[in-house]
Amino acid sequence: MQVDILAIGVHPDDIELGCAGTLLAHREKGYTIGLLDLTRGELGSRGSAKIRTKEAHAAAQVLGAKFRANADMADGFFQHSEENLRKIIKVVREARPEIVLANAIEDRHPDHGRAARLIADACYLSGLMKIETHDDQGKVQEKWRPRAVYHYSQDRSRKPDLIVDIKGHFDKKMKAILCYESQFHATPGGQYADEPKTPISGEDFLNYQRYKAAVFAREAGLELAEAFNVERVIAVNDLILLK
Repeated sequence: MQVDILAIGVHPDDIELGCAGTLLAHREKGYTIGLLDLTRGELGSRGSAKIRTKEAHAAAQVLGAKFRANADMADGFFQHSEENLRKIIKVVREARPEIVLANAIEDRHPDHGRAARLIADACYLSGLMKIETHDDQGKVQEKWRPRAVYHYSQDRSRKPDLIVDIKGHFDKKMKAILCYESQFHATPGGQYADEPKTPISGEDFLNYQRYKAAVFAREAGLELAEAFNVERVIAVNDLILLK
């Protein structure tokens, strides 16, 4: 299960919408990725937890993830609790990522900001040796703290602290997003055509993904990008290499 980058999202499809291009760009460079969903999105207006779980695993194959796990927290009602912190800590210690990508620090959906705090706190606590967790075989896990947590942009576009060039990976990002057939742009007469209409179920929402990526990229002279925020200072070794 050990990976270089662990992407965490509170709902299945958060990762795909927020940072799939970044994951694909790093996969191309040879880095390994793992995925963790905190809930099964069971409160979503369309589809069901079972359907979304199946869709999530299909998307994981598109992204080339080494694993996709689910913490089975309660969609909409999960709390910042010891139980939920330990669920994340267990995966972090198992996967030992250098980097964690997490939900937006603040957003329209209250689950996103709440998950961001939960994930960031779990990553910190995972580095404390006196917090004991066990793997699936009952063995005590070694402490591990990722080097950084980066929060991807979601509904509300905050001013980014950094952006990642995803020009060559946008089409595959959209392929991963469209694995969630129950959620996005139901074809007239298709399997999910009679499901309730939502702010993300129309074709306009899919078109918006490219527009949003273009807006993030523009200031840096790029074509398409994903945006991230951090809660700590970012350090670099070479200013000349920055775009």
